[in-house]
Amino acid sequence: MLEWRREEYCISTDADALDVRFVHGFLRTAYWSLGVSRETVERSIQHSLCFGLYSGETQIGFARVVTDRASFAYLADVFITEANRGSGLGGWLIETILSHPELQGLRRWTLATRDAHGLYRRFGFRPLADPSRFMEKRGSSTAGDPADPEAGAVERAVALKPGDE
Repeated sequence: MLEWRREEYCISTDADALDVRFVHGFLRTAYWSLGVSRETVERSIQHSLCFGLYSGETQIGFARVVTDRASFAYLADVFITEANRGSGLGGWLIETILSHPELQGLRRWTLATRDAHGLYRRFGFRPLADPSRFMEKRGSSTAGDPADPEAGAVERAVALKPGDE
């Protein structure tokens, strides 16, 4: 477990200190994880390197890294509560994550964002150099997502019988 401090704020990798109710409460309403179950959030925390951001004893932010700690890292679920945005805490959180000793020397970091490109650009993130080399497989948990026109395509295809096309 590691900790970083700045004034009254603390970033910690202590997964036991995370307020899972708080993290789930935010993520279930976030555009990228709308409706996510608490069980899924708990499992994602268990299998990721997590960073909690605290003001005193109160958690005000979160991020996690999915990684093999050797060559690859995916930065996910990064958020700061609305009331605590605009004071540089998001930048400090990203800077802290990127400086973590177990995440040095990785070949590739990736992330997905709809609205924070400027923040991540400050830390060297860029659009994919060759997006044609990347693919994704969407799980059934995206079914019905109105923001994703492909969501549910597999379920719809499976539901069709030969000749129903």
